[in-house]
Amino acid sequence: MSRTPWILLLLLCSLGLASALKVPLRIKDVLPVLPRQISWPVLNNFHSAVDLLPSFIGSVTPNNDSIQWEGACFSGNEARLEFVEGDRGLGGGVLYLKTSEAHSWACMDLYVFATPYRITWDYYFSAREHTLKFDSWEEPAELEYVKQHGVSVFLMPSGMLGTMLSLIDVLPLFSNTVWGQNANLAFLEKHMGATFEKRSQPWRATINPDDVHTGDFLALSKIRGRWGGFETLEKWVTGAFAGHTAVCLKDEMGKLWVGESGHENEKGEEVIAVIPWEEWWELQLKDGSNPQIALLPLHPGLREKFNSTAAWEYARSMSGKPYGYHNMIFSWIDTMAENYPPPLDTHLVVSVMSMWTRVQPTYAANMWNEALNKRLSTEGLDLYEILAEVENRGISVDHLLTIPEQDEWVYSDGKSTTCVAFILAMYKEAGIFGPISNSIQVTEFTVSDLALS
Repeated sequence: MSRTPWILLLLLCSLGLASALKVPLRIKDVLPVLPRQISWPVLNNFHSAVDLLPSFIGSVTPNNDSIQWEGACFSGNEARLEFVEGDRGLGGGVLYLKTSEAHSWACMDLYVFATPYRITWDYYFSAREHTLKFDSWEEPAELEYVKQHGVSVFLMPSGMLGTMLSLIDVLPLFSNTVWGQNANLAFLEKHMGATFEKRSQPWRATINPDDVHTGDFLALSKIRGRWGGFETLEKWVTGAFAGHTAVCLKDEMGKLWVGESGHENEKGEEVIAVIPWEEWWELQLKDGSNPQIALLPLHPGLREKFNSTAAWEYARSMSGKPYGYHNMIFSWIDTMAENYPPPLDTHLVVSVMSMWTRVQPTYAANMWNEALNKRLSTEGLDLYEILAEVENRGISVDHLLTIPEQDEWVYSDGKSTTCVAFILAMYKEAGIFGPISNSIQVTEFTVSDLALS
């Protein structure tokens, strides 16, 4: 008779006793060494892609006493920061982190430590006082930042093993396979409560262009491959159930066209384009990300108001301009904290901005530097200069991120519109918003906002 059920039973019993006493091993610590048919179904219930996101614990400054918290492995944790002499004349620092009361003998905690100027990490598996040394602050601005705000401490909530398993869980989202497709659907079901019903064949509908009108809306949801994985995470963050949008236009001859912001041109660039319906439809059928497409007709009452001439003029004026990366992330941040799905928060967002600024400065400038300068009425400041300016003005980064985008802002490469902002701007020009048109900032809309409006 196999010993496996008995081993599993003992482990389950130890899991139940874990809250009462310290056990040598917890079930999560030893599952990876058990037979795959037992370990993987249980591990999949414990961990998911969201566990890859670190949770903000607090900020350790040299002026406060210390911070305390409970970790994934150690129940008792305490951290403090001291300034020391450095090798660049700016001084450095030592962060002391004391761990105690481990849940088991085989667990460990994984941490990320960040300022806007650096991100580092460390892991701890023994109960004692650990040290993390900052040999020197990068520049005077970092020293001043740490004096005021300290070093941010993030905990990987699933520990080292859980983080690795979560990474294994998130990688399939970007796989251009049936496996990847199922992973995306499972993620949306688990984290957004989405439900999916498999349609009966034929799975490809036939759309008669004669039945489509100017202003009709196209909602797309890609569920596999690179863009499928990206859209799944975008949906989770913004609360939308579609990841991309486009709009239908008919010319004077009755020919059907599709306008979209995010069309990939021959150079691989994401741009605004207006292309014939047949060409656009063929691209969707060949798209390996398996896009699910919904055609949503404009309401008959709004169709009567729709000024096709003005819509075409706007579409032609924007054709060839880059996709609206400048304001993409700001359209869904409207409040100081309530727009972030747990465990996302401002601290994590700023830390990611800092990391990308170091790794891809051009990318960072395109994604947020220009937009943040607009909000401060400044020009040419990089992320670190922006943070210094925020500090000088006595406002918070949380507040800066919530300042609404303005449709009249012109960036270095022109006006910036995401896929949904491009469509709403066209609707605005076509007159369907009537007397409230001037009160609407289309660049503040997400796909979720449009679906609810």
